[in-house]
Amino acid sequence: MHTPPSLRRRATSLRRGATSLRRGATMLAVVATSAVLLSGCATTASSETDATATDSGAFPVTIESALGDAVIPSEPKSVVTIGWGSADTAIALGTTPVGVEAATWGGDEDQYFPWVRDAIEKKGDDLPTTFNVYPEIDVEAVLELAPDLILAPQSGISEDEFATLSEIAPVVAYPDSAWRTTWDDQIEIIGKALGKSDEAAELITGIDEDIAAAAAEHPEFAGLSFAYVYAAEPGALALYQAGDPRVDLITGLGMTIDESVGEVPLTDGSFSSTVGLERADLLDDVDVLFTWFNDEENQKLIEAQPLFAQIPAVERGSYVPSVDNQLGMASSMITPLSVPWALDKYIPFIEDAVTKAAK
Repeated sequence: MHTPPSLRRRATSLRRGATSLRRGATMLAVVATSAVLLSGCATTASSETDATATDSGAFPVTIESALGDAVIPSEPKSVVTIGWGSADTAIALGTTPVGVEAATWGGDEDQYFPWVRDAIEKKGDDLPTTFNVYPEIDVEAVLELAPDLILAPQSGISEDEFATLSEIAPVVAYPDSAWRTTWDDQIEIIGKALGKSDEAAELITGIDEDIAAAAAEHPEFAGLSFAYVYAAEPGALALYQAGDPRVDLITGLGMTIDESVGEVPLTDGSFSSTVGLERADLLDDVDVLFTWFNDEENQKLIEAQPLFAQIPAVERGSYVPSVDNQLGMASSMITPLSVPWALDKYIPFIEDAVTKAAK
């Protein structure tokens, strides 16, 4: 495929020094969200139902974002996704992307999230091409896919990246801030971009119902306080706040974010409140503590720190540390595919921690 000189020059410039996407392993500190489904529960009907035909009256459509508008003239046929969760929603709405960001953390040996692979293989579609976005987006790989739409509403793409990608196809970026799009807004935005707003609303309802069902099955979760923290680097402590999918999932299960934790302001340009391990006292009254680690060696290193080991929830075992990268990612996104995949694995860990929580 012939690359226009102006676009190739812009891609080269981007490779040499443009702002890189912000996610990475520590963003799993990010990452996020979590999903829910009880062990043994059937998959949500909305996520299993074949998507209906696109509403012919939905186009053309313009979707505004913090970085600029995406003008989508007609039904997209060739979609590329960047960031977390967009591929999931597109697939659930009947559109298998031609290209997806490589799942370098939490993916399988081919860099697909397992719930994404499962859904695509169940449909009988070809798996998408994967491409790298770190340290910068592989623009030429995206160009070769010839997309007519790029979905990135929950991502960290920069203004330069948005401008470059927009020369290839309309780019749907985040409405306000990088990595701060709520899970339901993300689904609504993608539904609008694909001409399937009604189906997107059904997906949101289905997820809400799954989370409510999980909460109803576990009334012992109700009223307990919790915090979800990032502490995977020595001396580090960051507090995930409401709006982060991880936190919203646990809240949906009936727990309440600890008052002292919730009062800490967000750090500028972040999706969490960075305080440092010296403020571990903020966690003194937390009934259940959630966190994640890269692996068991990382867990041992962090738990050996006296300030971390002395956190009351850690001492008594009312503590949910994730070292399963796939589960960590699935519970950091609330999507139509991750929710059914995650909770049968996640709930047992939460149950165990709750039995040890302070009464």
